[in-house]
Amino acid sequence: MVTKAQPFTTNEEAWAAAASWGSERRMNEIEALMWRSERHPRLSSTITAVEVLASQPEWKRFSAAHEWGARLVPRFRQRVVEPPFSIGPPVWADDADFDLAYHLRRVTLPAPGTMRQLLDLAQSLAMAPFDRARPLWEGTLVEGLEGARAAYVLKLHHSLTDGLGGIQLLSLLHSRTAEPSPHKPMREPPAEKPPSSLGVAAEQLGRDARAVVDAATEFFSRASRALLSPTAAAEDALAYAVSLRRILGGPPAPPSPLFRRRSGRAWRFGVLECGLDALKLAARAAGGSLNDAYVAALLGGLRRYHERFGVEIEELPMTIPVSLRRDDDPMGGNRFTGALFAGPAGVVDPAERIAAIRGIVLSVRSEPALDLMGLLSPLLNRAPSGLAALVFGRLGAVADLAASNVPGIPYPVYAAGARVERMFPFGPLPGVAVMAAMVSHAGTCCLGFNCDAAAVENPELLMTCLQEGLDEVLALAGGSGASVT
Repeated sequence: MVTKAQPFTTNEEAWAAAASWGSERRMNEIEALMWRSERHPRLSSTITAVEVLASQPEWKRFSAAHEWGARLVPRFRQRVVEPPFSIGPPVWADDADFDLAYHLRRVTLPAPGTMRQLLDLAQSLAMAPFDRARPLWEGTLVEGLEGARAAYVLKLHHSLTDGLGGIQLLSLLHSRTAEPSPHKPMREPPAEKPPSSLGVAAEQLGRDARAVVDAATEFFSRASRALLSPTAAAEDALAYAVSLRRILGGPPAPPSPLFRRRSGRAWRFGVLECGLDALKLAARAAGGSLNDAYVAALLGGLRRYHERFGVEIEELPMTIPVSLRRDDDPMGGNRFTGALFAGPAGVVDPAERIAAIRGIVLSVRSEPALDLMGLLSPLLNRAPSGLAALVFGRLGAVADLAASNVPGIPYPVYAAGARVERMFPFGPLPGVAVMAAMVSHAGTCCLGFNCDAAAVENPELLMTCLQEGLDEVLALAGGSGASVT
């Protein structure tokens, strides 16, 4: 996913935009599917950000900043309301009993406060299920990180937003200055009574009735165009059918023999980092994009991991999210689909691997049936939740690796006066063995890895191999600059 977040040059611009973040009251079909099919932790839909802070923020100011943010962004104070019998997607409604003290916590790492200790804590926090009757976020200030630093662990349910929406949110709420910002807007909490389930159902029936009319209108419009241009319509239908067959044809490559076991019950976090400019230079040296170089580093590292166990792999089934956002879409929410393909892990030369990935990704992004999940989700949302979870889990388990790339905040930002040094993202494990995510933050590529402990026998060795994969890609730019935890 490589769509850029909206840059804001002043705090005032960000504040003005914040109130519209996540403003859509009704979940879309993908969000509803993630909400209803969740089976914790195997099919968790929790996304997590771990921010490393250069200093320890003062708790009173940090807490006040969250109180302000929860008033500025309405979604922070809203919970999910389900219509009876799942008539249409759920809606977001104000929580009359919102309690900031429940959502914001404060802990201290035991000495010496290493990055490994922080990641162990973060993975435990991420695996804990949300209270589904409350707003779907939790923030934890972690004090005692070595070097007189601190960290912030933010959990969000994926039905709230995708990766790009999360970056939009953080760019809205973080300050561009360390000093307190004067004249911050302070909205009063909502006073209206939240809707009942029956009220939501009545609203959904009205929406569905309008949707039927719109669908019928669209059908007759397409039918008319087909009658006027039957040859073009037949060609489009055939192309879609062929694309659908490719997508539904099973794994695009043989699954890894090392990653056969999946439990989803034990998450293991790890991080890497490197310079953004260095990775861009490496990508350009091989004629690829930043995302191509990132994926090439992942596949190179996974090939090395398999070689340590005496296993040779030529291809690895993997998936990447593809943003469906348009420039005029509102901020927040989820607008993406998944592209599944065979990652060329067996290509030893990193430049050749980048070139191969470039061609593959351009090809799969042009698949007519790429948004298959968008097509299936309305049907799955009306099926029993157990069936939806089964289908959702099977679709995710086709891949061994999932890799997400989200452009982050390009300039320094502060949380209650503490500069945010790093911003590491961690996605859930939707049936995959390894979930990799990258966010570029103020000139540094921050890579977060979530591994299924049942699939990855030696997470420490995996991180070492991934570092080697990143180093060999960076060497295309004339240097190495990766570090690993």
